[in-house]
Parts: sequence; structure tokens; C-alpha cells
Amino acid sequence: MLKPVSDPAREQIIRTMIELTRPSSLHRIAVAGSESAEIDLELRRRGYFRVATTLTCVPRAQYSIGLVVGQHSLHALETALTQISHFLSANATIAVVIDSCEKGLGLKVRDRLEQLGFRIQAGVKCHRQFVLAAHRHGFSHMVKAA
Repeated sequence: MLKPVSDPAREQIIRTMIELTRPSSLHRIAVAGSESAEIDLELRRRGYFRVATTLTCVPRAQYSIGLVVGQHSLHALETALTQISHFLSANATIAVVIDSCEKGLGLKVRDRLEQLGFRIQAGVKCHRQFVLAAHRHGFSHMVKAA
């Protein structure tokens, strides 16, 4: 059996992401970012078995929940958001951990989420981090005509 999370800050982040995205054990959850393997294991320990990281599955827009964790710069966050968006369905919910004191980073992440079809639902401060939750309804990627 896996050991529970011992870091109170990480425990609060995981609990907050779960509360904001409200997954059931039947939801498919995609996790992106440098801490995705650890979050994958922690979610499985909590009974969420339909979890995959963006490194271990194929993007087919089949996941209803997305979690982005462990990215510390705007470039890394934008890359992770773009990457995970291909895994998420047209009616998906996402939670992004913003783990930086970079000025205006939260607004830039919000703008990027909106470009990907998400609407911000909530934001929660957790220790020195911030969890931003968003939902998209009926979004499909636009394909340019050649």
C-alpha cells in the first residue's frame, strides 16, 4: 500500500484540486506537469483509478478532468496547458497549481485558459501556491481551412 502524503502543503493542494474539480471514481483524470507521477499515485491511493499522465497516454479528448502541477514558470505552465488540452473533452474541468511569485502569472494563466475555451470557476490560495479551476462547455478545437 502506498504511504499517504506527509507534506501538509501538498496534501492541501491535492485536497483543493479534488474539491474544485469534483471527480467521481468513474471520471477519467489526466495529469500534466513535473509532479504528475506523484499526483497520479496519490489519486490512485484515494480511489481514483482512471488516472493517466500526459506522458503515459495518447491524446484523444477523452478525459473529463485535468490537473496541472509542478510547473514553476509561465513558459512551463503554458506548455503543460497546451499539452493537456488535447487530452480533455469538450466539457472538461481543469485545476492548475500556480507555484510562482512571478508578478501577473495568474492573469497570464487565466488568459491562456480562456484561449483554450475554459471559463474560470474559482481560485483558492494554498500556502504559497494558488489553485485556479476552470470549466469548458462544448468547446471544440477550431480547424483552419487550407
